[in-house]
Amino acid sequence: MMNIICKAILVLSFMASAALAAPVAVGTWKTIDDETGAVKSLVEISETDGQLTGKIVKLFRKPEEDQDPKCDKCSGDKKDKPLIGLQILWGLKADGNGKWSGGEIMDPKKGKTYSCKMELIEDGKKLKVRGFLGFSLLGRTQTWERQEEIAN
Repeated sequence: MMNIICKAILVLSFMASAALAAPVAVGTWKTIDDETGAVKSLVEISETDGQLTGKIVKLFRKPEEDQDPKCDKCSGDKKDKPLIGLQILWGLKADGNGKWSGGEIMDPKKGKTYSCKMELIEDGKKLKVRGFLGFSLLGRTQTWERQEEIAN
């Protein structure tokens, strides 16, 4: 009987450590423009009811640029809303092993929404974010970097 209890405790401890080691995308990410290589923003990703959402929490703008831009090309309830605080990512569900799919991402510069999938890479230090129309082959990929703290 003691042997069975010891084995059960051992199995449960392995399961708990595996769950704790599961890769997560929740956190703050520095977005890097795939065309220019410039840092654009910080996006905070959170999880609710098993789905990931993301909102812009900081913009990196040149001094001559509008420091509080609005989403003038967006439609619906996002039209003319400030970019800071704007939800640009929603509905992503875990596929397992550091991958998520089935969601959408909005490009506030163009005001367009795309299907989205994401994958953690480099031991969770980077997040490969792909927005696409229809097929994953028709789209763009950005690599975001994990931000440990939000810098002011």
